[in-house]
Amino acid sequence: MGNTWGQLFRVTTWGESHGAAIGAVVDGCPPRLPLSEADIQPDLDRRVPGQSALTTQRKETDTVKILSGVFDGLTLGTPISLEMPNLDMRPGDYQEVREKYRPSHADYTYEAKYGVRDWRGGGRTSARETAGRVAAGAIARKLLAERFGVLVVAWVSKVGTLGVDCDAEKVTRQQVDATPIRCPDLATAERMIAAVEAVRKDGDSLGGIVTCAVRGCPPGWGEPVFDRLEADLAKAVMSLPASKGFEIGSGFAGTDLRGSQHNDEFYMEGGRVRTRTNRSGGVQGGITNGETIVFRVAFKPTATIMREQNTVSVAHEDTTIKGRGRHDPCVLPRAVPMVEAMATLVLADHALRQQVNEPDHRRS
Repeated sequence: MGNTWGQLFRVTTWGESHGAAIGAVVDGCPPRLPLSEADIQPDLDRRVPGQSALTTQRKETDTVKILSGVFDGLTLGTPISLEMPNLDMRPGDYQEVREKYRPSHADYTYEAKYGVRDWRGGGRTSARETAGRVAAGAIARKLLAERFGVLVVAWVSKVGTLGVDCDAEKVTRQQVDATPIRCPDLATAERMIAAVEAVRKDGDSLGGIVTCAVRGCPPGWGEPVFDRLEADLAKAVMSLPASKGFEIGSGFAGTDLRGSQHNDEFYMEGGRVRTRTNRSGGVQGGITNGETIVFRVAFKPTATIMREQNTVSVAHEDTTIKGRGRHDPCVLPRAVPMVEAMATLVLADHALRQQVNEPDHRRS
């Protein structure tokens, strides 16, 4: 199974939704980076279930414990092991899932592949697995900020049919976290919240889009051809549960333009090469150009809904199933820290790769 991400900054997540614990092992983090649980916990608190009526009411604190790789408050350059215990497991909520495949879940496909599956909340296919990614991403976030001056911030830009355009150069984490839906535009946020509450009462769910901006990234990060930065970003965020689409810069909307309208013209500003527009989304030829990286991730409506649906049993007989237990009526608020985490993991890996491959003229 593909449980590891990265080449130099490598992360392996472990654990199941209703197992004893979940966690991650981070290998390749440089030494002497100040690090403690207090640096990691805030990101986990943003992902934790039960934050509001807009998210699942499962009660998990996701209190992180660093088991290795840190001594006297500094990273050692050795593997950093992170653990978060599962405290509020209710496998009994999934007894019906033991005998039936949930529509649009991975129940059938995992069983088809392995001949066995963890039916307690979906095992590793559950969004619970992403806690390990977010914990590891918090380390990558600190490395990027302190060693490279890079800032990553994401926000909900669309829920259902309600969308808003925000200035990718100005959105702050404080603005994002000002409402439980994590949309920095307060008026739109209120409408989004009302829409999610309405579908929750109706036993249904909504999807939407998370936009992410990476500010302060220098030119030159990324690799040619198969390891293009936007390709790695796409793979990383598309590995998140419920993700269904990725676009960077102008994305699909760019197909409406002519080349003369779409091209980002260069100019000099204070001795630095800049582009007058940013339809490339900060990446050209798979390598950063120094402008803000802007990309968007589409998430489908939550698959588990509190309505009866047609399905098939493990005996391959037609039947029905109705969602039970505690589930997000909309994954978008908790997807924000997940998207940020995957972006930081990609960028931390490419930052270290760039240091290794940095040409002589950049070192002098």
